Amino acid sequence: MLRRTLITLSLAALTSAAHAQPAATLAPAPDPAPVPPPTPPAKPNPKVKLETAQGVIVVELFPDKAPITVANYLKYVDRGLFNGATFYRASRPPGYTGNDYGLIQGGLQNDPKKVLPPIAHESTIKTGLTHKTNGTISMGRHAPGTAQSDWSITLGDMSYLDADPKDPKKTPGFAAFGQVVEGLDVVQKIIAMPVDPNRGEGAMKGEMLKAPVKITRASRVL
Repeated sequence: MLRRTLITLSLAALTSAAHAQPAATLAPAPDPAPVPPPTPPAKPNPKVKLETAQGVIVVELFPDKAPITVANYLKYVDRGLFNGATFYRASRPPGYTGNDYGLIQGGLQNDPKKVLPPIAHESTIKTGLTHKTNGTISMGRHAPGTAQSDWSITLGDMSYLDADPKDPKKTPGFAAFGQVVEGLDVVQKIIAMPVDPNRGEGAMKGEMLKAPVKITRASRVL
């Protein structure tokens, strides 16, 4: 009997102690982290369609890398200044008869009624672009900072047209600013066309097409 009484008292004491302890609490749930707004899709690079007598060429331009050069080119396109211009030059190494290496050059040939002011030179060192890639579109110029309305499309590895990182003052290179994405076969067709051995000056001597290829229309695709 005494043992039962002691057990009962012990249980009562434990129960009292349990009730005396503060109730356990849980930390409040943290506020949910704010959900960032969805990233808008990247704006696509502008593309320009060049409709020629030999077929259509589409070039993609890189305004994030060569903003000055791309903006200048698009001014000519948007104002219709390239409509009626020509591809007038086909440059290949002497004696080379293939159609996969060299460049074709087009534009307004300094037509005073159509050319816009010259633009600053965007070196390949700054832009990270290169003439090594097949179908690179690049601005023609005399001295750096004189580029206006004439440009070339290259075939094959033409990285000698890039600026020399070791001596950019001596070899500033040319401003690459886009890439052919359709119609590379048309470029190959034009570069293989006959040239006049007596026409042209300086580096262009013997590289002028006998029958320049008319650009009937240049327009934005995007």
